[in-house]
Amino acid sequence: MKKILLVISVFVLIWAIWANTGFHPELPAITPEISVTENISPISSDSIRGNVVGIQPYMLETDYLTQQQFQDKLESYFKAANDQGFFRENTMVLLPEYLGTWLVIAEEKKSVVNAGNLTWAMAQLVLSHPFRFSTYFGKSEKESDRIAAALFRMKAEKMANIYQNVFNHLSKKYQVYIAAGSILLPGPEIKNGILEVDIEAPIYNTSFVFTPKGDLIPQSIRKAFPIESEHPFVTASPTSDIPTFDLPFGKIGVLVCADSWYPESYKAIHGVEVVLVNSYCAVDGAMDVPWAGYNGAPMPSDVDPNDIGKLTEKEAWMKYALPGRIRSSGAKIGANVFLRGQLWDLGTDGQPFFIRGGKLLETKKAEKGGIWNMDF
Repeated sequence: MKKILLVISVFVLIWAIWANTGFHPELPAITPEISVTENISPISSDSIRGNVVGIQPYMLETDYLTQQQFQDKLESYFKAANDQGFFRENTMVLLPEYLGTWLVIAEEKKSVVNAGNLTWAMAQLVLSHPFRFSTYFGKSEKESDRIAAALFRMKAEKMANIYQNVFNHLSKKYQVYIAAGSILLPGPEIKNGILEVDIEAPIYNTSFVFTPKGDLIPQSIRKAFPIESEHPFVTASPTSDIPTFDLPFGKIGVLVCADSWYPESYKAIHGVEVVLVNSYCAVDGAMDVPWAGYNGAPMPSDVDPNDIGKLTEKEAWMKYALPGRIRSSGAKIGANVFLRGQLWDLGTDGQPFFIRGGKLLETKKAEKGGIWNMDF
């Protein structure tokens, strides 16, 4: 018995040392990894009403370990866009889905980014905060993946704070509107200008819009059609709750990734002039494989089932997502960007879509990060 107690004591001691060290590591210098900077089909300056700057950042795990690292990485893209003259009076910057989600590892141990796979990375968050985690695990009874739900609840306040601080800084400094990409948060609401969370509420895949003054527009954009991998811990929001925004350069709607595949989403924002979509495709080379059909919700009635396995994933995006459906919203201007990067074992793929006058424009392909400007 004494030997057993001794072994247990040694293990507890080792865990205590490990769990309380390595939280403030020296981080590598920021590497923007910008492969493409392109002004798409310029038009006469006399007829420009506004412009959309799509930024497809190439994110690394280390870019999420501190607020400063996250801000510096994104600012490297904003500075590059500004240096190209893309930022003007009525500029909207579009950022991708899940950009804020990986702030779940903010202020964690550097070993989290070196974990090799997401499962072990998240396990380290649990092991680093076992007592806090157990509290939030108890508040995650409605989700089938209680571990993921508990981790996002445990880090929600910090994630929301960093997200707002960084995009407040960038929008004010560069005097632009920002459709800031999405983040997983429980019950997110804007109260008195502050992004707050409700730990007891369901978790939503949510995006927000910032003004050139750094203010958050109160309406949140919550994903209505989570995909299968999100179902265990992300709650669907009614399409009727998808907001529209009246901005100086026109009325816009923002859709979160898979929402752009469903007619109900475009019905909810009908009457807008601009549709923006933020996306994340977490498989390397996914756009070149045969399309497997709809993911997470029933296939709409206007989809040809013979296209499954016949079209590539990219061709399906062009036919059934923003490029193929934008007209049903009444809009002729649209943009869709994808998150890229090296994030554990997840993989990433996707190139942007830009639509003007109802027509899909050609864009240069970015192997890593990219910045594209479209005037309208």
